[in-house]
Amino acid sequence: MVETLRISSTRIKESRLASTDFSNIPFGKVFTDHMFMADYRAGEWKNLRIIPYGNMPTSPATPALHYGQSIFEGMKAYPSANGKEALVFRPLENWKRMNVSAERMCMPHIPEDLFMESLAALIDLDRGWIPTEEGSSLYIRPFMFSADEFIGIRPSLDFTFMIILSPVGPYYSTPVKVKIETHYTRAVEGGTGYAKAGGNYGGAIYPAKLAQDQGYHQLIWTDGKTHEYVEESGTMNLMFVIDNVLVTPGLSDSILAGITRKSVLELAQHWGMPVEERRISVIELVEALEQGRVQEAFGAGTAATIAHIELIGHEGKNYSLPPIDQRLFANKVLTELENIKRGKSPDPFEWIYRI
Repeated sequence: MVETLRISSTRIKESRLASTDFSNIPFGKVFTDHMFMADYRAGEWKNLRIIPYGNMPTSPATPALHYGQSIFEGMKAYPSANGKEALVFRPLENWKRMNVSAERMCMPHIPEDLFMESLAALIDLDRGWIPTEEGSSLYIRPFMFSADEFIGIRPSLDFTFMIILSPVGPYYSTPVKVKIETHYTRAVEGGTGYAKAGGNYGGAIYPAKLAQDQGYHQLIWTDGKTHEYVEESGTMNLMFVIDNVLVTPGLSDSILAGITRKSVLELAQHWGMPVEERRISVIELVEALEQGRVQEAFGAGTAATIAHIELIGHEGKNYSLPPIDQRLFANKVLTELENIKRGKSPDPFEWIYRI
């Protein structure tokens, strides 16, 4: 439930916009002037407010710090061609997925009107922060965490829902090198892999760092039980073009249902390209790499959209993939997605939410 949807707004005294260098905005380090907050108390969402961005008081006993009771989403906004609108890509899909995560983590449902109206109000206030440089966008981070003051393992009673905004440049500036991980695990059947829970990502940092120390950018995660099947790459869904067929691991409770993934598959099917969502074994992938049948490999996610994979490592051997300029599908789908997001191409699927 939510009390009467009324969002109060307190503006910052002096904007930081004029002093921000939009030609140098590293991912996730620059934030806009304001943020949205809402409190869940006694079974209702209350105190909906936009306030100046900044630190906030939090109880040191909150289970969010001790037990990882937190979830989040990520999406992007782009300037329209005429500069008068902010274009947000598929936010209702993020709202739906956030509530899937909330259910798994024993958190309250976020009503659609609360999610969408708070998002629109915050972006409208800070729309001047939407960068216009090529490859840039306004990253949107909704998140929710336990606000209980209680050290004990139980479903929390109080929560805080927030949205912050960050102008960003490209997530990956070059194609990525990845390593197939067969020891460490990102997620396991029956776990929280399909939810965007904070702990999923914190636990992935160490094995990713080990791979980076070996010269790779990221990992290809394998299933947590046998490590025989590939699942995701870093924080992205994993896709291949093998023998002219788009192949991606089928969704399960250990794989996040990516919105970019869904969009890529819908475009591929719209164009008539054969698509297979199924289990992909490490053995099958390595054999296809050795035989030169893997024409393309890429990660799909909000931050990067499409991240070309140029090299895959497995058991001490590296397999190089075809040059980026020869990859017909990934380049085509990246261009189409970017054009739809920026209002440069028709939006036949009605993916764009205009503010």
